[in-house]
This record gives sequence, structure tokens and C-alpha cells, in this order.
Amino acid sequence: MAFNPFRVLRKPKAPPAAPVTPVEEKRRLEEERIKLEEERVFRAGVVSIRDLIAPAAMKIESGYVELNGVYVRTIFVVSYPRYISVGWFTPIINMNTMLDVAMFFYPVRADIILKQLKKKAGTLEAQILSDAEKGAPRDPLRETALRDVEKLRDDLTTGVEHFFQFALYVTLYSKDKNQLDKLSEEIEVAFGSKLIYSKRVFFQAEQGFNSTVPVGNDELLVTFNMNSSPIASSFPFTSADLTSDNGILYGINRHNNSLILFDRFSLQNANAVVFATSGAGKSFAVKLEVLRSLMLGTEVIIIDPEMEYKYLSDAVGGTYINISLASDAKINPYDLPRPVGEAVSVEDIIRSAVITLKGLLKLMLGKFTTEEDALVDRALLETYAKKDIVPGVDLARVEAPIMQDFQEILEGMEGSGDLVKRLLKYTEGTFAGLFNSPTNVDMRNPLVVFSVRDLEDELRPLAIYSIVNYIWNVVRSERKRRILVIDEAWWLMQSEDSAKFIFALVKRCRKYYLGVTTITQDVNDFLLNPYGKAIVTNSSLQMLFKQSPAAIDLVAQTFLLTQGEKYLLLESGVGEGIFFAGQKHAAIKVVASYTEEQLITSDPKQLLEIERAKKEFQEKMAAAEPGGLPGPLRADLPGTESPGQPGV
Repeated sequence: MAFNPFRVLRKPKAPPAAPVTPVEEKRRLEEERIKLEEERVFRAGVVSIRDLIAPAAMKIESGYVELNGVYVRTIFVVSYPRYISVGWFTPIINMNTMLDVAMFFYPVRADIILKQLKKKAGTLEAQILSDAEKGAPRDPLRETALRDVEKLRDDLTTGVEHFFQFALYVTLYSKDKNQLDKLSEEIEVAFGSKLIYSKRVFFQAEQGFNSTVPVGNDELLVTFNMNSSPIASSFPFTSADLTSDNGILYGINRHNNSLILFDRFSLQNANAVVFATSGAGKSFAVKLEVLRSLMLGTEVIIIDPEMEYKYLSDAVGGTYINISLASDAKINPYDLPRPVGEAVSVEDIIRSAVITLKGLLKLMLGKFTTEEDALVDRALLETYAKKDIVPGVDLARVEAPIMQDFQEILEGMEGSGDLVKRLLKYTEGTFAGLFNSPTNVDMRNPLVVFSVRDLEDELRPLAIYSIVNYIWNVVRSERKRRILVIDEAWWLMQSEDSAKFIFALVKRCRKYYLGVTTITQDVNDFLLNPYGKAIVTNSSLQMLFKQSPAAIDLVAQTFLLTQGEKYLLLESGVGEGIFFAGQKHAAIKVVASYTEEQLITSDPKQLLEIERAKKEFQEKMAAAEPGGLPGPLRADLPGTESPGQPGV
């Protein structure tokens, strides 16, 4: 058989399908129904995000919605005044309550608005001309409206402005119905103070709540015609600006990267408090403030409990005074201030000194009975009288008594045996070198640092109390712009008398041009003390750095922090926190130049590197030839360059 290339091979036809019987069709449909039911049951058992965030119950009333015991109400804005200032929404955003804010913008085509504005302008012009023909007085409202319409027409035509329908809703949350009504009134008053008319939802509570849920649905549809400029002024995300013409640089505003320049003496008082955990950068920030304040002529006095300010003091030529039992530096707690300025009664100065000394003696000897208190009071007055310090005397020409003089007076009084025994430890015993000598320290320096590191823990509160009292006497003797830094101030909060003394100092220091900075890392010990809270209240400048979870709730309650600010303090890095200045506050990051950082660092690693570099420099100096430095070192110093080599 010959091969035919044009022969087409045909695919054999499939046998016809067997007809489906009604019974089989019914069975197939039943199987599909069972599969769909099983899938529905499976999906019903799967937890979705919507299931997690949805409330368990929702009760809708005419004016509010109740979600799991939380009352929710929405307030919407109906109308705006002719002019609103930039940032008018800031007071509402900064309210210390939970708010949900929703803004909806519906663009309107410019040609539609221009057509309507043209009609409006024609109507206003016709009314103004009609009034003029009738001899009626001019209507300022119509003339102002005409000017606004014409200006808006020009801006829309040139593309400077755009037109929108703008909707603004605010939803409030509260666990108490009365509190919800109170919050609603506060919001309405805040709107009303800007001449903005608002209303509460009525029979639209559910729609109001749904409109502020972050899904982008506007179910209220209450809009107001507005161009882009006033809409921009309603932008809700504002940050405090703490930049001023005078003052020092504290750091960078983390919200907008602006500089935080501030003069603490421009506030109602110049006091400051600094709270942070160990290693969060509080000492670094305070040292930086000290260094920059010195450059502007402010004198600084520091009480240093851990010898952290020694390197800074040496670098700027300050006076560093080490207070210990074996040191030569002595401070006499019986010193008196020299009255300055207005006429000050010497009798009042003596009485004030007696009250302060009684506080110190209570720290030294323990609590007094009523009889012992009266005895000590009389003995102190007689101690001053023994040195001819009586009302009417010139305090500049008298010599202050010491602790030994007080003991001698006390020994001559009946019933003072127990007090004398307790006092012997400070006059003849182990602690005799601390309070029983005349003052010999020199305060004539822009920076004076008192170190109490070498004192035992038992003596440290006594020494700090005595040092602060001496500084207070110096401050009252001569008015200057000064800052007093008390590091680890919680030491003084442990006793009621020392806490009361520091509180009185913080309250009165403004009159003498002094600002007190209190630093502590034991926030609970400080804030749980009533005098500690009062010190915070009387400090216009406050810096909060990283906080521990155990103390954050107390800090948030004291400083009225929002949830976001609480999380910021828990997660802040070194040198990051919140800076309060009066009514303003902002997130801050403390920044320093390389040279400043070398002077003020407390990092042990950096300090070891500095010490190593210093030692190498000294070794090179020691190895130098007589009459000069070695060649390689000479080339690195200013004024020692070789001929033809530029100076550093």
C-alpha cells in the first residue's frame, strides 16, 4: 500500500457520556452542600483581627455609645469664624484625655466654586450700590464679605488656593457618664473660645463613633466650605518650640529638629529638677548646662557625691573642695550671712540660723523631746551671745562660734547630760574633724564644687545639709546670678528636717537670683516625700530622661504625662527624654561637641582612654630633651611649628 502524505488522520470519537440519573445529581449536590457547610463552620472558628479588636457588647443611646463599660461621644464642628489662627487646634490636642480626631477633606472643582463666587460677588455689589443710592449708611459686613470673596476668586484663579468641604469630628472616651459630660463641656468651651461652633451627636452616636474609627468612613457628613489656608491651620500635629533669643543650648527638639535654647532665669523661678535612671545621661546633661552657663557669666556651685565633676572643675579652673573627716577644708555650720540690699534685722538672721542649726542637730543627735528642744533652742541663742552676736551687732565684725562653744554652753545647763553625751562624738570623738572648726574654704570662683564622696553614708546627709546652709549664707550675703546643683538629692529627702530645709531654700532662692537644680535617680524616694513633690511643683524647669518601669506610673502621675510620653521615657536612649519649661514641653536629645564631651563624660571607658592619653603625654614630656619638647610633639602644639610650616 502506497504512502499518501495528504491523508488526514482523524481522532476517534469518544463514546457518548452516560446520562446522569436524578439520583446521582441529587447525591452530587448534597456532597457540595456538605463541603460548603464544613467550610463555613471552619471559617467561623478562625479568629480574625476584627474579632480581637471588636467590643464584646455595644449599647447605642441617643447621645453616646457604651462599649464594654466605656462611654463614647462624638462632637462635630458646624461653623468657623472669618479668621482662625495657626495652631488653634493645639489646646484640644494637648488636653490630658484620650481623644480620637477625624478630618475629612472633599475637594471641590475650582470652576464650580468660581461660578458661585461670581454670583455671590454680584449680589453683594448690587446690595452695596442699592444702599448707596438710597442714602443708607454703609454696611461694613457686606464690604468685608465682598473683599473676602474677591480675594478668594483671585487665589483660586491663580492656583494659590484650593477649595474643599472640610469635616472635623472629635470622639471622647470616659468610664463615667458624668465625667463624659464634663469632658464634652471642656471641648465645647475650647472650641467656643476660638469662636468655633460645635455640637454633640444626637441620635447619631453610632455614626459619629464609626466616623472616627481609623477606616476612613464619614457617616456623619457634616461639612463646612473652606479653602486650603485655614484647613492647613487646623493641622493637628504640632510640636512645642522652645527656641528663644537668649539662653544656652540644652539639646535638639526630637519632634522638629529645632534647637532648644532657653534661659532658665526668664521663667517665674530658675529652679530645675532632673529625674532619670542610672546611666540615662542626667549628669551628662547637667554638666553640659554648667559648662555653657559658665561661658555666659553664671556662677555655679555643685555638691558632688561621687567625684563626677572633678575633671570638669580642673578643665575650667574651678575650685574643688573635698569635704571629709581628714581633709583640710572645713565648714562651720554656725556661720551667719552678711545682710545685703534692704535693711535686714540681725535678730531675724540669728533666729533663722537657730532654726537651721536645730535641723542639723536633729540629724546628728536624733529626735528631741519637748524639754530637749527648748533646751537646745536656748543653748544656741546663748552660744551666739557668747561671741557677742546679739541684735544690733555688725555681723561683718564678729567671729562665729563652733560646735565646741555650743557644747560648753550645753554642759552648764541642767538636764542636758544625755544631749552632751550624744554631742561628744562630733566635738571630741570620731567625727570631730567635720563640724568643729572655723570655715576656711574659698568661694571666690565662678565654679565651686564640694565633694562628699569620701564621707561615710552616715555623715553624708549631715555634710550636705551643712554645705547647703553655708552656700545659702553666701548667696544671701551677695546677690549674683548663680546656679546650685545638688546631685543625688534623695539623700536629703530621707530626713524631714533636711527635706524641709531644701524645700524652704527652693522657695526663697528666687529673691537672691539663685536657681537650684536637684538631681536624683531614686524617683520613688523623692516623689513619695511631700517635700519632694513640693520641690517639683516649685521648679519651672524639669528634665525627665529614661525611667524604670517601677517608677514610670508615679512620674506620669506627678508630671501629667500622656501614654505616648510614658512610652517615650521607657524606650529613650542615653541623653533622650522630655524637657519641660513652664507650660511648654518637648522631646529632647542632649547633644555636645567633641571637646565638651571629653570634659563632661562619665563613661568609664572614655575616662580610661582620656587617662591613657594623658599618661602618654606626660611620658613624652618627661622624655623631652632639656630646653624643649621632642620634635614630633612640638609639631603638634600651637606656636611650635618649624619655619615654613603653618601653625595649628
